[in-house]
Amino acid sequence: MKLILLGAPGAGKGTQAERICNKYNIPAISTGNIIREALKNQTEMGLKAKSFIDAGKLVPDEVVIGIIKDRLAKDDCQNGFILDGFPRTIPQAEALDEMGVEIDKVIDIEVSDEAIVGRMSGRRVCKDCGASYHLEFKKPQVDGKCDSCGAELIQRKDDHPDTVLDRLKVYHEQTEPLKDFYEKKGKLRIVEGQDSVDDTTAKTFKALED
Repeated sequence: MKLILLGAPGAGKGTQAERICNKYNIPAISTGNIIREALKNQTEMGLKAKSFIDAGKLVPDEVVIGIIKDRLAKDDCQNGFILDGFPRTIPQAEALDEMGVEIDKVIDIEVSDEAIVGRMSGRRVCKDCGASYHLEFKKPQVDGKCDSCGAELIQRKDDHPDTVLDRLKVYHEQTEPLKDFYEKKGKLRIVEGQDSVDDTTAKTFKALED
């Protein structure tokens, strides 16, 4: 089963990718992770990516596509995979087609912008041990202090409402058009994200089996 997982930042794609991976015994391929792996292993494409990262620039499509192509050629992808974070744009999706990769289904986790801002802006992390909390869903025992080590809880810059809204704007402009792209191919399945992660997972598995 060859899958693509779509959804705005904060929609909970990572958890769903991990659960699909465990159920179907296929690798979950995150663009960020494989770029870091390529950098670590100093592959040809990894070294190309490093030159852009060191210059503070975005890694261009052709390099990202090259890294994806190298990863999909590995043995553990022969029975399928989940792409999480790629493609992000129509040109990347077209490049995937040109590589001859036949995607079976595209799962889009739908969560409203308002809910995402609430989820992400409520997150707090321990500045020392990295433990994660939420002002509404997972409160610490002592306000502003980590349960594990007692250190101060902070809001990451990525979780600030202004930053979240900027990331959502980019998603709507660049990635959301992929829904139409894959719907025309008859591969898109919409999953309405639920408050409970388990409920979202149940809907995701149902969409995969339909």
